[in-house]
Amino acid sequence: MKTKNIISTAAIFLTAAFFSAQSQKSSFSLDLNGSSTGIKIQPTMYGIFFEDINFAADGGLYAELIKNRSFEFDEPLTGWKQPNTKTLSPNLDSGFLTIITDKSKPNKNYARITVLNDKNYLLENEGFRGIGLHQGGKYDLNFNLENVSGNISAVNISLVDENGTAVSSVSAIIKGSGWQKYNAVFTPSKTIEKAKLQITFTGKGVVNMDMISLFPQDTWKGRRGGLRKDLVQKLYDLQPGFLRFPGGCIVEGRTLAERYQWKKTIGKAEDRENLINKWNNGFAHRLTPDYWQSFGLGFFEYFQLAEDLGAEPLPILSCGMACQFNTAELVKMEDLDPYVQDALDLIEFANGNSDTKWGKIRAEMGHPQPFNMKFIGVGNEQWGADYIERYKVFEKAIHSRYPAIKIISGSGPSPDGEFFDYGWKELKKLNAQIVDEHYYNSPEWFRKNSARYDAYDRSGPKVFAGEYAAQSVGVVKPENKNNWECALSEAAFMTGLERNADVVYMTSYAPLLAHAEGWQWTPDLIWFNNLTSYATPNYYVQKLFSNNKGTEVLKITANGKPVTGQDQLYATAVKDATTQETIIKIVNTDAGSKSVTIHPANMKFGNTLTKITLTAPQLSAENSFENEPIQPKEETLSLKKGKMMMEIPAHSLVILKMK
Repeated sequence: MKTKNIISTAAIFLTAAFFSAQSQKSSFSLDLNGSSTGIKIQPTMYGIFFEDINFAADGGLYAELIKNRSFEFDEPLTGWKQPNTKTLSPNLDSGFLTIITDKSKPNKNYARITVLNDKNYLLENEGFRGIGLHQGGKYDLNFNLENVSGNISAVNISLVDENGTAVSSVSAIIKGSGWQKYNAVFTPSKTIEKAKLQITFTGKGVVNMDMISLFPQDTWKGRRGGLRKDLVQKLYDLQPGFLRFPGGCIVEGRTLAERYQWKKTIGKAEDRENLINKWNNGFAHRLTPDYWQSFGLGFFEYFQLAEDLGAEPLPILSCGMACQFNTAELVKMEDLDPYVQDALDLIEFANGNSDTKWGKIRAEMGHPQPFNMKFIGVGNEQWGADYIERYKVFEKAIHSRYPAIKIISGSGPSPDGEFFDYGWKELKKLNAQIVDEHYYNSPEWFRKNSARYDAYDRSGPKVFAGEYAAQSVGVVKPENKNNWECALSEAAFMTGLERNADVVYMTSYAPLLAHAEGWQWTPDLIWFNNLTSYATPNYYVQKLFSNNKGTEVLKITANGKPVTGQDQLYATAVKDATTQETIIKIVNTDAGSKSVTIHPANMKFGNTLTKITLTAPQLSAENSFENEPIQPKEETLSLKKGKMMMEIPAHSLVILKMK
């Protein structure tokens, strides 16, 4: 994720002129050759980039419903209130809460609650922009409590709606001395998007409380304390080849102290050290001081998710450089060893047998078999000589011990310029394996760059198009939209990624997820609120390419040349050895429909053809929580022998599949 560059007004005018072209139907001829090109499409061609931005983890994919469940934020009462039960204004005469800190523990804080009047004291949690509840669903409540003094006999917990009316209530009888774990199950009587959790007490006295947690039981694969089901289902439906995690600039941190440290994200959830989220004040237009990381979604869970999705895990680690857009803090070369050791230990955690130090920890967490990790990333989007110097150390250490691991290096935050050119030149000298490129730019840029990789060196490093998305207004502009123009332009660009699969091994849109009220960056692939989610037009473009990626590139041309925007058409073709299909992807960015004739050579087809069309009535059209008008539509057509004639609608992506 980068935070620079603004798309010019001139580019917007160019876009308008581009799409105001002829609206009448025109004809176009394509030649399709079934002979082998020898260009294999990697199983990792289309994948997922995950970063904890836009409340993607806490408040999103990680299904925990209580914000600041263990009072670990810099302001420990963030998310919590102590209102009067009648007036809902503060009334500390009935009781009060103080924070006790034990710095010897990673989860250092807990709440000491003194109840002076059991009829009035109330502790309330607001959740992540509210707590989403589904009528009839079951929700697991868990908390730790120590009875310190007095005669408190019960803790009473309710889920209340926006008007303060309880929709489900439970009571837990206090038992024994010392810290005890309590649990209960809620079953809400109605669906609520912005519920709250309220706690009262029976009796007077002092108790300590910690890890107050609420999860839906209906999580992905039914795992207790797991992931939000509807969001993971959308990821699963993409059929991703890899899952890149945990970011993004999150990896680097604003400072090195705030970098992502994977070892702090494993083990028991209650023992994981909380950390401020880099994006909590990253953008002046969306300050979110309540944005933290509980790491309930940690590295073990990322590996497990990748396995669930059938995707290769691709972790990215700090290379000893904090975000260069923020502090640009740098570890001295003589102090780099712990960072390198983190990388080596991670490979052991993922791939080691259960008799190794880190493999044993993985096994104790419930996964005795190795995750079989094949890729690791060194740094996110660092640039300059400092990065290259540190990359060399990582590469030597990793490949000395694990020569089969493929290392992802970076070319900086931009798709061109001095930093980009320097990075590529140096990484080429070092025989780097896969270089990560990022592009956030105008829709016009994506259309114009469909041939970007046609001239790349076939003997050099492979490319990971690790972060890209068309920006409808400008980079870091909150007004950016997931509209059809952006998605269509990305589709045009993706034909070039696929056509050059001998160079481009991995690609992923970014960012992945965004909370409707907790976002910092737009556009994003999937939007969600506390109850539901929807897929953007960009999502459906990604899904169509990924679900139809094939196994080998075929040659499809117009007048002997790749189809890279001639007459505003873009095309790529593949064959799928598994399904025995030929798959053609055609993008028409013209305001008029095209009558396309396809001349096949060195191949024979059956009698039917599957045509999948993704289009919209206006370039400004979007999907929303209320409606998803932009979705693929599939039909089966008869196929005559010889050439094929096909109608390609205006402003559309069309997939043609033939046995």
